[in-house]
This record gives sequence, C-alpha cells and structure tokens, in this order.
Amino acid sequence: MDERHQLYEREEPLGLGVRALDRLRADVAAGDTGPGGLLLYRGAAGFGKTSLLARLRAAANAERGSQLLLSARGTEQLQGAPFHVVRNLLHPALAKMDEADRREMFGAWYDIAAPALGLIPATAGAPADPTGVQEALSWVMTQLAVRQGPLLVVIDDLHWADAESVQWLAGYLGQIQPLPMLVALAYRGDELDPALEDVLLREVRELGTRGHTVELQKLSPNAVVAMVRSRLGEEADDVFCRTCWSITNGNPFFVTSLIDRLGEQRVDPVEENQEQLRALAALSGARDIGRRLERLGTDVQRTAFAAAVLDSSFDLELISRVAGLPFNQAQTAVDKLVGDQILTRTGHEFQFSHPTVASAVYQSITFPAMRTSIHSKAADEVIASGKGGMAAASRHLIELYPDDNPVVVQQLRQAAHEHLAMGAPDAAKRCLERALREPPAEEDVADVRYELGCAVMLRDPDLTVRQLKLALDEVPGLEPERRLSAVLRLGQALTHSNRVTEAVELTRDEVGRMPDGPAKTRLQAASFMWRLLRRNDPDGRETSRQLAELVGQQGGRRDPEARSVQVLLAWDLTLRGESAADALALADTGTESGRPAEGLGWTNTVLGFEIPVMLGVTYIYNDRLDRARSLFMDAAYEFEMMGWSGGHLGFANFFQALVMFRQGKLVDAEKALRPTLLRKAERLGPGNPLLWDVVATLCDILLAQGRSEEAVKLAEEQGIRPGQYPPAAVMPDAPTLVARLLLAQGRTREAVAELERHGTAATWTSAAGRTRSGRPGSARSPWPWPRRSRSGPAASPGTRTHAPCGPGRTPRRAWLCTSGPRSPSPRRSWSCCGVRSPRSGSRRSPTSTPPRWSTTALRCAVRAGCGTRSPRWSRASTSPATAGRRVWRSAPAASSRPPASARTGCARSRRATSPRCSCARRSWPPRARTAARSRRPSRSAPLA
Repeated sequence: MDERHQLYEREEPLGLGVRALDRLRADVAAGDTGPGGLLLYRGAAGFGKTSLLARLRAAANAERGSQLLLSARGTEQLQGAPFHVVRNLLHPALAKMDEADRREMFGAWYDIAAPALGLIPATAGAPADPTGVQEALSWVMTQLAVRQGPLLVVIDDLHWADAESVQWLAGYLGQIQPLPMLVALAYRGDELDPALEDVLLREVRELGTRGHTVELQKLSPNAVVAMVRSRLGEEADDVFCRTCWSITNGNPFFVTSLIDRLGEQRVDPVEENQEQLRALAALSGARDIGRRLERLGTDVQRTAFAAAVLDSSFDLELISRVAGLPFNQAQTAVDKLVGDQILTRTGHEFQFSHPTVASAVYQSITFPAMRTSIHSKAADEVIASGKGGMAAASRHLIELYPDDNPVVVQQLRQAAHEHLAMGAPDAAKRCLERALREPPAEEDVADVRYELGCAVMLRDPDLTVRQLKLALDEVPGLEPERRLSAVLRLGQALTHSNRVTEAVELTRDEVGRMPDGPAKTRLQAASFMWRLLRRNDPDGRETSRQLAELVGQQGGRRDPEARSVQVLLAWDLTLRGESAADALALADTGTESGRPAEGLGWTNTVLGFEIPVMLGVTYIYNDRLDRARSLFMDAAYEFEMMGWSGGHLGFANFFQALVMFRQGKLVDAEKALRPTLLRKAERLGPGNPLLWDVVATLCDILLAQGRSEEAVKLAEEQGIRPGQYPPAAVMPDAPTLVARLLLAQGRTREAVAELERHGTAATWTSAAGRTRSGRPGSARSPWPWPRRSRSGPAASPGTRTHAPCGPGRTPRRAWLCTSGPRSPSPRRSWSCCGVRSPRSGSRRSPTSTPPRWSTTALRCAVRAGCGTRSPRWSRASTSPATAGRRVWRSAPAASSRPPASARTGCARSRRATSPRCSCARRSWPPRARTAARSRRPSRSAPLA
C-alpha cells in the first residue's frame, strides 16, 4: 500500500467496519431475520473519517456481487439543496433500472418520490406533503434492500447533509433492524445537530451488538514519528518528529499535508530545520489557503473559487464557463490545483481533495462582488443545462446581491413552486424570502407574500399569519379568488395557532365586504366553522340562529357551499342536543354514496378537510358509527394516495380510533393510538391539536379500563394540567378530562372547582360523586366533546343542563362513576353494585360506599327520559328498562352488560324510577331526591 494512504492508529475502527460487513453477508446467507446494523464514525475535521469510509467502500467493491453499495456525501455549499444526499445515494442504482421496473418497484409512491430523487421534473403543481415524501423514500430504500440486498449505505460528512435528507434518515434508521442493510455514517460531533445525534445514539443502543459508535482520536506522538520516518527516511530525528506532532496537534490530515510539503521542498528532517518546518506548516492542508492560491496566480485562484461555489464534481468545460476563462487557461489552472493537491482527478471529472479544503477555499473569497459574480454564472449554467430545473439553480440565485431584478424574482418563485412539488417547504421559504428582498414589482408583492404564507402554513403558522395579513393589506392587492383563498388560509393558520377568536373576526369582517354569491357563502361557512370550533362561544345562541338562517337562504341548492353550511348546522344541532333525526338529515346532504359530496372531499384545498371532519364527528355522536367509520377510512385512503402522511393522515387515523372507542373496543383503540399516532403527533410539535386529541383520548381509554395511574402519568408527561387549555375545541373537552383525572387521584374538591371555574359542570351535584354538602351524590362525567355555552355562566345549583334522552333525540353520553376517591372505571362501578364484573368474572365485595349510590345516575337518567310529560316520549311507550339500557350502552365503557337495575327496571315496575317509588326513595340520598324533583326537561340546554 502507498505509504501516503496508510492509516495509522485506525486499525480497530477499520477492522470493526470490515467485520460488520462480513457479518451482514453471513447473516443474510443464513436467513437471519434481524441483520440490520449501524456504524457511527465520530471525530473532528481531518481525523480520518473519510479515509475509513473509503476503505469500507473498497472492501465492498472487492466483492461486488455480495452486496449493493450506496454512497453519498454532504457538502457545505449544498446544505440548502433539498434531498441532495438522498438523491446522490439512490439515483445511481435507480438510473440503471428501466422505467417500467422503477414504476413497478415504487408502486403508488412513484409520483411522490420521483421528483425528490430527480427521476422526473418537479413541475409546479400541487404541493407534496413532506411526511409523505419521506415515507415514499423509505419505501424505495426498503424495496432496494429486499430486492437487491444486502445493502451497504455509506454517508460521509453527515453534519453537512441537507435538512430534508437528515429528516428522512432520522426517521428511517429505526426501520433497518429487520432489513439486510448496514449503514455507516461519519460526522463531526461538534457540528452535528444534537437532536440528530441523540437519535443516532439511541438507534445504536437499540440495535445491540449490531450497533457501534467509534470516537476517533488524534494521533499519538509515536504514530507521527512513524509517519514522518516512513515518508522522509529513518534518519529523521526525534526533535523534528516531535515538532511535527506539536504544530499539527496530531491531526492526521494536517500531518499528511505537512509531510507532502516537506518532501516537495526537500527539507531534511533534522532539528536545525524547525523554523522552515513551521513556515511550511502554515501553508499545508487548508491552512492559509488564500496565500497558497495567490502564489499560484489569478487564473488558478479564480478557478478554485468557481470549484468551491459548485462544490461538486465538475469537468473542464463547466469550470471554464463558471470561472469565465478560456478552455486552455482553465485546463492549465486545474492542472496546477491538482499538482498542489487542492483538487483530485477521477476520470474526466475533478473534485476537492478534502472537504476541509473546499470549505477553506470558499471562505477565502473575501470580495462579495466576486462571489456574487461566480454564483450568477453558476446559476446561468444550471438553468441552461436543464438539469434539476430552477430548483437546482435556486441555491445560486439566493446568493445574488439584491438588484431589483424582476427576472430573478420570477425565477425564485418558480424554484419555490418546484421545491413545494418535491416536498421541501423550507427550501421554498428561503426562495420566497429572498424574492421579497430583491424586491418584486409593486403589483407582485402581495402575490409573493401570499405564496410565502401558503408555503409554510403547516410548518410555521406564525409566519403564515404575518405574511397573509401583509398580503391582504397590500395595494394593489390580490385578485378576488386569491384574496378569498388568503382569508381562508389565514383563518386556518390562526386556528392552528390557537387564535380562533381572531379567525372568527377576520372572516366575519371579510364577509361584510363581499357581494352575494357562492364565494360569499364559502366564506360564511368558514366563519361559522371557526365559531363552532371555539370551546366557549360567547354568542352561541346568535351563532345558531344565524347559521340556521343561512341554511334557509340556500333554497335547496346542492353546490358545495350550500352543502357545507348544512353540515355545519348538523354539527351545531348535535352540540346543542337537538333532534338526532334532524342532525342526521342535514349531515346526509353532505354525502353521496357514503362519501363526502363533490366539492367537500378530504383533499379539497378550497374548503379544507374540516368540513368532512365535522360531518364524520356528527355521525359519531349521533350513533351512526358505521357511517363515521366509512368516512374516516375513506379519508385515510385519500390522504395516502395524495401522499399526505403528516397531520392529515394522523387526524384520519385518530378519528378511526375514536370510533373504536365509542364502540367500546378499548383495546383496539389504544393499539391504534399509542404506537403510531402518538409518535406522529409528537413529530408535529408541541401545542398541535392532534397531539392533544391523541393524548386526551388515550387518557380516557385508560380511565375506562381502570388504569388511572397510567392516565395521570401520561397527562403529566404531555402537559395536560388544570387551567392550561387550548382555546380551540379539542376532544375530549379539556376541563372535563382534567376533572376526570383529578377524580381518579381522589382530588374531589379540585375537580369540582375546575368544572365550576370553566362552566362545564353538568349539575351542581358534582361529577365528583359528592354534593356540596359532602354527601355522596350522583356522579356524572360530561360528554367527551367541548361544551359550547349558550346561556352564559355555569348552571346554578339544582338546574338541569342536559336535555332528555328519548326517541328522535341525541343519546346523552355519560360515564356512571362511583363516589369517593376511587377511579371511575366500569369494573369498579360493577363491583360497587354487587354485580359480577363481565371483565373479571368474579363478584367483589361492596366498598365502603353503599351500593345504592352507584346507580343513582342511571335512575336519574331513566326518570329524565320516562318520567316526563313529553307527548312524543309517551307515545313511544318506552319502558324504564329499555331507557336504562340505552343510557348505559351509550356510555364509552368497556362493559356491555347493564347493571341489574337497568336489566329489570329496578327490579320493580315503571313506578320504581319515580320519587314516589319506595325503593327509589330508599336508594337515593335525601339531597339527590330533592334535586331530582326540581329537574325538568330543557330542550335548548347544551351538552356538556
């Protein structure tokens, strides 16, 4: 082996990589089901990471038929080029395949992944969901491993990888364990994002013996002595060699460069030449690269600068055009750079000898005008070549000096559209922000701000709000259709930022400026949608009146705008506890053949997916779980086909789990929520509505299963605490959930105070199971959807706030809880009644709480439905037992068996549910009997 390329004190890291590769081959041949491995090489610049990976690639190439080698490298100047590392990693292997074979391997992911991989142009179409693109890339990598594996994946200089590739890699490493794949990564620990390094180290730990981390150290003095004597002769004295080590600090790259300089200058390795040694050390490697280039001449300097701006492999023709030199002069300059070991040659292409050198050359371009000039020429060359589209040229366009050039603005806007089409909104953001600094023409400013706000809508709602507000205020402003879109998107962004009231005011003001027509109806629907999403609407009655009036004005229209307001009215009726038949009739107008009607689809970008969500939730809480399940399954399918695998698919899966929860399938619901959705919601960031919904519903499931300690722990970990509630509607209702968690901990007074403070207590006889006097009372936890207050403050003592349950009315969702500090789980409710638990199969002895109090809420519910004078209810001739079973079955509990009192009609007859019944008088506490006599049905009372 050439002495110059010999690695000193790197035998163990090198052997570790070769052994890991041999083990991968052996495990795959033996049929091992978990052969995946991960190697991390961590060290400072020049410590030999690149050389170690080169040796590993050489070991793989020595047996080409044994594995497929995929290799890529991050570069400092290409950090802003989205998917650069992934593209270099996968493109060579994919380019060898026929188009038909590629499409067959990609399957439904082709149109989503191909633009990011450079296989097809990223045309300015609908934006791709970044999460969907990452999942598509994971699919492609997995297919390559399965079809052509085993794979050796090598990525050098990970600290310089683009953000999109890093995000994909961080998510994919957790999937490699069962795949025939060895991943080797090299990076500088002090320059890598700490969050990414935490992910890498965690994956190494999880892989056990197949995961390794190598921390590279500087060379010892003895190693430097060996290097000097092997290259300069055994006569090199100790003092000279020691000086070589001290001035290079044992950095292998600097030591090698210094020895090269000493050999070129024919410096004798003796103590007397130490001063000359120090002078050469200042010019070795990447040190003082500017002086070295000046020494080589102007043409050489300009050629090196052009190569640093490109920061990738290049040929002589390209470098001559970018450097602005004739071909012969460029060729001479490149030869000098190769001779000075700044560039290396591979076939007809050239590249920098080391990443540190490339970085140092770029930083030595001290004149901004020169840097801008070279970037401008590079952008022209990329655009002229047609390779990569305007997106590939955008990294050069961003570096240009702002010069009020409308052509540059147009090019940056086109590049932003291409970035969005390949799933890189952050890159699009950089382009549009640079376009605003150019600046655009006055008539284009509003459009650029609108495009910038839309580009980052799901990633930076605050920036979206600022830019869309500015776009709406610009003069001249947006075209009418685009202005309407801006208002709708601004309302969505405000809602995502928990500023629902501002969204309501915005749309309300804009509606007043618009002429009558479908566009105005569309905006009115959005306005009412935001108002319905508020947790406590101060104008609840007026909102309902205006919404009903708007529906009446539609005159039987069947366009998407008219259907949308009918769906909103259906949800409003559900919230207010009005007729379930009326709510379902209105909801049905929003569907066609069991799917959202045309114009109300899940992927509709005009009205958004909130309208079909409200449609599905209306079905859920009106006991049409079959329709709700079908809708949300359809949503998940459409989102997957569109590649919307982020928050959209997360919500679709969440609502499917919610349907399972309402069906009593607690185990299935928990399985659907915990491993997949919780991870997806956490990836979307704190404060995201999906994260609250998932965590809160998981808490409800755990409480329903009697696992109160787990529920409380989960809530604390995710920041669900008393008083810290989002202003937007969440599922389940925030104060109600917190009250249930407090009850599970035996903190009764705090639960009562929390419900009363937020106006969500169902009755003055608290949901904690005790009256204000401290006696046990009926325990009724409110319905798990945010209550919209329509009558101002919380209900006063003795006031009924729930409408009766009966034929044609929405069944009331209530949990029947035992009193005292014990968890309100279904199993304990059975036990306190002295009834055999369907889940445990055993009869528990009654607790210290008398059994009669555990069925108080059920008796109250039956009396509320059957003991009224409602003619419609009387005509139904529904028995107390039937009503009791309806109430019990509608509760989201694990059990399906009603208590004995519900099965037998309180073991008496209809009179058993009346206060005049002797068994009822004996069973109810005195205060509960008094409260029951004072209650009357309230048709307009809201649900809690």
